Amino acid sequence: MRVPIVLVHGLRTSRTMWRPQLEALRARGRTVVAVDLPGHGTRRGEVFTLGGAVETVRDAVDSVGSSALVVGLSLGGFVSIAAAAAYPERVAGLVAAGCSARPVHGWASMYRLPTVLMDRLPDRGLSVNQRFHRLTLPADGAEAVLDGGLAMEAGRAVIEEVTDLDVLGLLTAYPGTVWLVNGARDHFRIHERLFLDACVDGRLLVVPRAGHMVNLDQPEIFTRLVMDAADAVAGRSAAGGEEGAGSSV
Repeated sequence: MRVPIVLVHGLRTSRTMWRPQLEALRARGRTVVAVDLPGHGTRRGEVFTLGGAVETVRDAVDSVGSSALVVGLSLGGFVSIAAAAAYPERVAGLVAAGCSARPVHGWASMYRLPTVLMDRLPDRGLSVNQRFHRLTLPADGAEAVLDGGLAMEAGRAVIEEVTDLDVLGLLTAYPGTVWLVNGARDHFRIHERLFLDACVDGRLLVVPRAGHMVNLDQPEIFTRLVMDAADAVAGRSAAGGEEGAGSSV
């Protein structure tokens, strides 16, 4: 029996950033849904809270079955880790991509200042971010991100909610398998070994020629990783046993 898949987007983006995965997974007969977090996409205008984001993931899982493989990137990775710790019976497995950096106070300060500066621009930095995505992503990937809009106004609330989040403690609390997936050029992988050590059953996979938006830099590879993770979870459930811990790079 196949495991449904829930996709959780990153900061300022929306569920449209998962377009390559949605199309490829559905074409292969997979049950998959992508969510908009509070303050993003179709939910712009709402206030982002971590609790509300975790509830969004929980509700998405409930909409597709009793449990699912949850896949999150960047902010979505932090939210997915928190959801897995809060609702382990609903998260059959976890793919945490582009989020292997502890969001401690010093880290948050590096992102708070640019956010404050962008908020002072007439468009809150929208044009700068649009240009950045078009320059750094493949054309199809940039289109997927920008089609859902960029929630520039959400940045400050997200940073305040995520700062000092005990991600390592949350990973330790989750008993299931975690796949940590990072682009080789991603600056958010600085603590990936700490993250791997915190997992009860962890895997570390680094994707060559990919940056922070690993699902868009290498969409075929990322989609295959997601399918492999879903199949591993389904196989483990069918066998009624647990996989041994390990890692691969």
